[in-house]
Amino acid sequence: MKKTFVFILLLLFFKGHSQSKGMFSKDPIINLENFQKQRLHFGYFLGFNSFDFKIDYKTVSPDIQVEKTTGFNVGVVADLKLQEYVNLRLEPGLYQSKRTLHYPDLIREVDAIRDVNSTYIHFPLLLKFSSLRTGNIRPYLVGGLSTTLNLSSNAKSIDDNVQQRFRVKSWTSNYEVGFGIDFFSEYFIFSPSIRGCFGINDELIRDNDPNSPWTSNIESLKNRAILINFTFH
Repeated sequence: MKKTFVFILLLLFFKGHSQSKGMFSKDPIINLENFQKQRLHFGYFLGFNSFDFKIDYKTVSPDIQVEKTTGFNVGVVADLKLQEYVNLRLEPGLYQSKRTLHYPDLIREVDAIRDVNSTYIHFPLLLKFSSLRTGNIRPYLVGGLSTTLNLSSNAKSIDDNVQQRFRVKSWTSNYEVGFGIDFFSEYFIFSPSIRGCFGINDELIRDNDPNSPWTSNIESLKNRAILINFTFH
């Protein structure tokens, strides 16, 4: 499904160039030449993610194994031009992911496996540093801070892992860094990008039992993720 989605996006992009001399030709037609002069513009993005956990332990023990799956992203973009090569971007979006924790010290499968389904409302505030535009291509770097609301956190539940309920905090903070490329077509800008997202604060809610085999030896549990977005302006 992911390959099909990427193929469709690339097909749409290259179709926008079909009437030009070509993006990589010696003297390409400059598309959307005045777009960079806009003070404020908007867009939307679709994409994929792979969320993981960074787990630090209080004492040496077998690592909890984290099985990752590919989730999806969708959201909107508001882009404010600060100067010619620097933009401030707000990219609120919905991110869905699933991780499965495997506890090697626990024998019974019902105890050894915990599914962590997450539905995030993600609020990144980023600075975009663009290079000089070359024809219809403009690479950029991006970085900043974000805060995330986990709608599936179980933070208010009184049940814990004894009742097979893995709990994390509702709000977390992160920092993000990445890069991308703006491709200027005849009618729109297509911007694939990849970012790393790294949790700042511990998000684990400990079990009621201080000696819980699921949470007692965890010093901190933090989000980390790879985010791949395809943005259209």
